[in-house]
Amino acid sequence: MLAQIDRGGTYVHTPAELAFGARAAWRNANRCIGRLYWHSLRVRDRRQLADADLVAAEAFQHLREATNGGRIRPTITVFAPDAPGRPGPRIWNEQLVRYAGYRLADGMVRGDPRYLGFTELVRRLGWPGGPGTPFDLLPLVVQAPSRPPRLFELPTDAVLEVPLRHPRYEWFSRLGLRWHAVPVLSCMCLEVGGICYPAAPFNGWYMGTEIGARNLADADRYDLLPVVAAWLGLDTSDERSLWRDRALVELNLAVLHSFDAAGVSVTDHHTEAQRFLAHLAREERVGRITPADWSWIVPPISGAATPVFHRYYDDAELRPNFVHHPEARALAHGVAPP
Repeated sequence: MLAQIDRGGTYVHTPAELAFGARAAWRNANRCIGRLYWHSLRVRDRRQLADADLVAAEAFQHLREATNGGRIRPTITVFAPDAPGRPGPRIWNEQLVRYAGYRLADGMVRGDPRYLGFTELVRRLGWPGGPGTPFDLLPLVVQAPSRPPRLFELPTDAVLEVPLRHPRYEWFSRLGLRWHAVPVLSCMCLEVGGICYPAAPFNGWYMGTEIGARNLADADRYDLLPVVAAWLGLDTSDERSLWRDRALVELNLAVLHSFDAAGVSVTDHHTEAQRFLAHLAREERVGRITPADWSWIVPPISGAATPVFHRYYDDAELRPNFVHHPEARALAHGVAPP
């Protein structure tokens, strides 16, 4: 390794080193509650690839393999690393699968408001836009080293979406809601042994609250709590009626029910909280700390009803890890790199 560094200012991980580094990065991810199975992460070594079309093709294959017909497999695909004078490829998208947001003439937003800026950015890059539904798939944006970014439409066979229904309320299906099956983060750098892999999309499976209590419920996202409350006939004029809480529970119940009915892996926040404590105990037995950010580990619904609420954690930043670079955060808000 030292000889490699002397010759070229960097070194090359062996496949075994890369696999362990990627799994340890998941183990050290302090915002992730679902780390019990970190050792089972599938590592797809694609470090020989940096061209945009090849990166896009492998990203789509990642989606197919991770989806696995609904039995989601935790997976990471690692592309070429940064090296002195030779940067690796970049994936501009925050996740491989996300929905567009369109500003309408009346100032309202159709789709996901979080991606208004990114939607406008890809429109400037040449994307004509989707059909204009609340769930138009954004194209993948890949930038090869020293080349302009390129757009790639997501193949229909690579994206599994789940239509959302409620186990008791027939009217819920008339809302026309759906969500994609696999959350593949694609804007974070995998850092292992001082080497940065800027394009290393990775996924676990969804915890239902990520969809039902955040993506669909947050006021600055799809903001569906008033809609669900209205259909439930709740009094939204008084916060003390707890209409938000009741609508939130039913929305999350619909997400879990729909994923189960579709045969797609999903976990609930009570089960995942128990698994996280099992992970923490396992790590303690082998003498390792478990870095964790309390504000992310505690679920966004019924937090105090889960065991992860009632303790503190070591909020440490360990390596290997997945790291946010400032330009990646900017891209999510539609700010193109210089």
